Amino acid sequence: MLKPAFQKDDTLLADIETARSQPNRLHIWWLGQSGFLLQYNRKQLLFDPYLSDSLSHKYANTDKPHVRVSELVVDPGRLTGIDVVTSSHNHTDHLDADTLKPLLTANPTVQLVIPEANRAVVADRLGIEPNWPVGMNDGQIITVADVVFHGVPAAHNELERDAEGRCKFMGFVVEIGPYRVYHSGDTLWYEGMVDLLKPFAVDVAFLPINGNKPERRVAGNLNPDEAARLGRNIGARLVVPHHYDLFAFNTADPADFVRACKQQGTPYRVMQLGERITV
Repeated sequence: MLKPAFQKDDTLLADIETARSQPNRLHIWWLGQSGFLLQYNRKQLLFDPYLSDSLSHKYANTDKPHVRVSELVVDPGRLTGIDVVTSSHNHTDHLDADTLKPLLTANPTVQLVIPEANRAVVADRLGIEPNWPVGMNDGQIITVADVVFHGVPAAHNELERDAEGRCKFMGFVVEIGPYRVYHSGDTLWYEGMVDLLKPFAVDVAFLPINGNKPERRVAGNLNPDEAARLGRNIGARLVVPHHYDLFAFNTADPADFVRACKQQGTPYRVMQLGERITV
């Protein structure tokens, strides 16, 4: 039996609409895996959504089945009013055609922010014009729909770059209203990471906790202890874990993250699927 969502479908969509009555606060919903919806002053930013079963279908008859653990919170075609959506890298749970195509159809004015190095893959997978997405590299700052994006590297598992030196895996620090939010994408801890992120004084950091286990035969991430320590070291005011409870073979227990946060003195919040927190 799938783990139930805190709220989904009509209830979730109603909550997103209700939050508009508090436009000067930052509202955050966890949509599963690494997907987060942010709303501030009626602007809506969607980080790395995966809202389909495309990977479960793709790997169903292989030696690496992607068995879903938790409920799907919403059909992506029902998410409207989205101003910006990101894809931090080309892995399907962060660049999913079955999620993004209906999302783009439902939001004709949405803008898509991607690593510049991945432009050709993004265009091919989504069947879009190659020059349409907004490309970024690390160290670059751009403004999209009144949201300021700072590109930062991600190591998944390496700090991989293309022939022109552009990051293939990225995280984003965004300024949305008075808030600064860090979405790691998928990443391990790398040298210089704390020094790079600490000056941003982020209010909320979304960090993966599923760890790095070679026997899974997939690229890895921070484990619960590392996520708690990184959040503390960069001075994040709140750390929210992600990248767990989607696939049975590649997950983690958020209780381990809670334990590590208490040991490290890291401010944290474990979100339920479809739940809203308001900063």
